[in-house]
Amino acid sequence: MRIRRTLATAALTALALTGAAVAPAEAATAVLTTGSPSGPAVAVGDVLAANLASGTYATFYNSATGTSGIKCAASSFSATVTANPAAPGSAVEQLNTQTFGSCSSNVLGVTGVKSITVTSLPFTNTVSDAPGNPVKLTPGAAGVMGTTVVLSTILGSVTCNYQNTTGINGTTSNTGNTIGFSGQPFALVSGPGLCFSTGYFSATYGPVTDTSVAGSPVLFVN
Repeated sequence: MRIRRTLATAALTALALTGAAVAPAEAATAVLTTGSPSGPAVAVGDVLAANLASGTYATFYNSATGTSGIKCAASSFSATVTANPAAPGSAVEQLNTQTFGSCSSNVLGVTGVKSITVTSLPFTNTVSDAPGNPVKLTPGAAGVMGTTVVLSTILGSVTCNYQNTTGINGTTSNTGNTIGFSGQPFALVSGPGLCFSTGYFSATYGPVTDTSVAGSPVLFVN
């Protein structure tokens, strides 16, 4: 009897160990999720979008901390997710569109802002869950990130062409589900003296949502 009990115990133990070995592991949380930090992973191919955070402006100023230049009350972007690994790590997006509207200028001699157009799209956006939740927006196949600003002046229209070849840095926040950039430089490559030699871009977008999912849930970075 004792031998039989011992064999039975060994068999149950082996069965338990075998069951533990084949039990499915809990899925790791992805870098990008929707609805909450523990929500569903954002699928590759999903389109993310956002307007300016409420009450904020997109600005192009003459210095990183200045207030002379252009501010826009409207701006938006859309980007396609191309990679979303398990956290910790970095997700990757392709920025396809970025628009600006309702812009004004306080530069002497400028009477209005006709247009601001982002050129050389798409760009690559890398979103990390490292401390500080850093973001890096870099040029795509064109090798540059361009912005063309057309201004109305007392002497007619002028065009200022700006480029960045190394990329700009930003951050994300799960408070408000935002992505933001502050004082990021774009160098003037053509334009008259009225154009700043360097335009510094700042903007905060949010909430960022996954427009490919029903209800467009908000985005979280883990």
